[in-house]
Parts: sequence; C-alpha cells; structure tokens
Amino acid sequence: MSNLVSLSDCERLTVREVHDLYRRYVNSSQVSLMTSFGFGRELVERAEGAYLQLRDGRRILDLTGGVGVLNHGHNHPRILAARQRFARDRRMEVHKTYFSPYLAALGHNLAQLLPGDLRMSFLPNSGAEAVEGAVKLAYKYHGGRRGTILRADCGFHGKLLGSGGLTGQPQFDFPTIGGIATFTYGDLDSVRAAVAAHADDVYALIVEPFSASTIQWCDEDFLRGVRELCDRQNIVLIFDEIYTGWGKTGSLFYFMRYPGLVPDVLTTSKSFGGGKSSISAFVAREKVFRRAYDNLTDALLQSTSTTYYGMGEECVTAIEAINIVVEDDYPARARELELVLEPALARLAKEFPDAVGRVAGAGALWGVQIDGGPKILDLVARLAPAGMARDPRFKAKLVTCAVINALYQDHDIFTYYTLNGRNPLIIGPSLVTDPADVQRGTDALAEVLDQGLGRLVTRFVAQKVGSTLW
Repeated sequence: MSNLVSLSDCERLTVREVHDLYRRYVNSSQVSLMTSFGFGRELVERAEGAYLQLRDGRRILDLTGGVGVLNHGHNHPRILAARQRFARDRRMEVHKTYFSPYLAALGHNLAQLLPGDLRMSFLPNSGAEAVEGAVKLAYKYHGGRRGTILRADCGFHGKLLGSGGLTGQPQFDFPTIGGIATFTYGDLDSVRAAVAAHADDVYALIVEPFSASTIQWCDEDFLRGVRELCDRQNIVLIFDEIYTGWGKTGSLFYFMRYPGLVPDVLTTSKSFGGGKSSISAFVAREKVFRRAYDNLTDALLQSTSTTYYGMGEECVTAIEAINIVVEDDYPARARELELVLEPALARLAKEFPDAVGRVAGAGALWGVQIDGGPKILDLVARLAPAGMARDPRFKAKLVTCAVINALYQDHDIFTYYTLNGRNPLIIGPSLVTDPADVQRGTDALAEVLDQGLGRLVTRFVAQKVGSTLW
C-alpha cells in the first residue's frame, strides 16, 4: 500500500501531476477539453466569497456562481461553522433505524417557506435523483395505471438514465424510461395537443419555469394554463427549479412570483446545500405524497430508496443555507444585481450589434448570445481542424469560448457557456457578489468585445485549439 497518495501528498501535487492522474484514472479527454481554456492550466489554492485564489497568486472573480451551486459564494463562514460544529460534537451522520432531528427540522423549514400544501419532502443527493424521485412519486400516485410523462423540448433535468431521457438534448441518446412525450417549451397549445394525443394516459408533466440552460422562461399564462390543465386531467405537475431556487432569479423560486400558483412537486438542489453539501429535495403536495407512499408497504420504498438519504451533516448544512437565504434576503440581492446586469448587457448588445445577439435573464442569471454572423463563422470553419464542425453548434461554441478565454486571461474573470440550446455565455454571479464586481465584469466584457471577434477567435485557436484540443 506504499503507493497510496496521502492527503498531504495530494495538496502538494503540481498541475502537471494532476493532469497525468486525470488522464490515467479519470478521463483523458476531460484534460484536453478543460485545458483549452486558461483555467485548466492552474490549480486553485483557496476560494472565498466571489473569488478564487490560484496557486500562482492570481485572484479570479468567479461570475459562474458555481453553475447554480454557489448562491452563498465559496466557503460561506456560517456554512463552515455549522459543519464544523456537527463534526466537533461528533453527531450521528446516518443510521436509518434512528430518527434524525436535522432531517425533521429541514422538512419543516421547507414546508414553512413553500406555498400551499407543498410540505412532504424527500432528501437525496443530486438534482437528477430528486427528478427521478419526483417522477417515481407521480407514477406511484397513479398506481402504475398511466404510462406517459410529458417533457419540454429544451428541458434539462439531469444525465442519469431516467432524468437524461427527460432532458431535451439530442446527444442524450441512451436507454431510458418509457412513455416520454415532448411539448414545445412555453407553448400551451403544444401541451394541450400532447395531452390530447395521450388521452387519460399522462401521469406527469415536468417543466422548468425558468430554463437556466437556455435562458428563457415560461410566462404566467403558460404556467397557470398548465396548472389548470393538469388539475382537469389529474396529471401530476412537477416544477424543476434545481438551478433557479433559493433566490437566484429574484424570487425564492421562480414560480413563486405568481401568487397562488403551486405545482404538485418541486425539485431543488445546487445552492440548497450552501455550496458545501451534496443534497437535493423533492417537495410534494400532501395529497399527492400520501396517496403514493403513506402506507406501511410503500413507506420504505421511498424512504430507503438511496443509502445517502438525509445524511446528518448534509441536512445541517441545508438548514443553515436556507436560514442565510431568508435572513440575508437573497432574492433582494439577486434583484440588486439585476439592476447592474440588465442595463449593462443591454448597452453591450447596442454597442456591439455584430457580436452580441440575444441578451436575456432575470435576477442574477443572465445569458449573452455571442453571434458574429456569417463572416466570423466562416473564419472559424477555415481555422478549425476538419471533422470538428460535425457538431452543428461547434462554430458558435468556439466563438463563445474565445470570448470566455479572453475574459479569463486578460481580466481574471471566470464565466462559462451552457451546453444546451444556443450555448449562451452565462453571467450568473453568487448572491454574495458585490454589485461593483459585477459591473467590473460587464465592463471587462465590453473591452473584450471591442477587440473584435475575428481577432479573439484567431488568438484562441492559435493558443489553445491547435496545440491541445485537437
């Protein structure tokens, strides 16, 4: 066992050694992909709030918000303190034959904050597990007598076999659950047609009120219309707010901006764990949950369906994370950041019409469509190696990557683009981010775009693509 790496050894690994271990034991293509950006070539020494401190001394402004995980920022002091207290006092982590006060309290807190009779919770690890649990609940609610579930054409609900089948992306082509039918996102007539095509067989409809992967959203008429249709047809309505929950878009959950609108099941994860805990939840209306699971036969089918359900330290973390959201009014913080982002990004679209297409968002979650038109896309086609352009979105992705790369290299600002839809560049800062830092980020984006997309793409291909990605 002398070849085992210790924790101390791990903390001394160089970036080259880490790359080598990834290639040998994780995924060599992941190294090639990540190092096509500047941020694949260094290691992070520490992280706090909205900033990363690299080993080489650079201080990076993180405007990714951890892709939804870091509403609380990196290493929030109250989150750290809660976890340290749990460990210091040697609290029990998991034992299914003892009741957990932390799990009980977390369920109570969720019920207190959510509208209507959304009060019955299940607490697995990941967002995909929460989605699959919600779907299983809906299926059980109907006793297996219905076989169709409706999903949106652009939805993103995870990458497991079940949740991946519910995700509206062509590359998710693998065995999945049966009975999946598709409607057009935000189009109520499309939903009506899908329900009519599967008369009396639809057990659930799952939709993201705000699609974080495509930066579009359902309007109030659509959401209320779907709610009315599901009531009429006894269809379980599932709102997926795994990314957008806990204040990100300016309300506690996006759907809660519409009074009286209540889904049958809500899924949440990401920032639910305060940036330190792998925990998720589905929260169901009491009548739906009790019909599915509130009996001696099925209770264990739900509560013991995963080993890592309701782990003590994870629940402690989520309890503290929720209290911070409420006490520090994270929805208001998101709205404050929107006051910076909305006008700044609108100005960029006006100032650089040949580079910026659609700009959209809400609260602290915004997308910028980097376009460039035929001239830039033709340049990309000439520079890129043969074979890579088989991806129909490859050219747009490469142009966006060139902008992200310049932001990182020249301005120490970390952004990303979504993998779904039209791949917009995302500015989604943590809700602890100072508005002045967000303004700095948008100013830096203006400076990058002012260089011209042609120059940015040529530089990016020369630096990264030719030597590492291909």
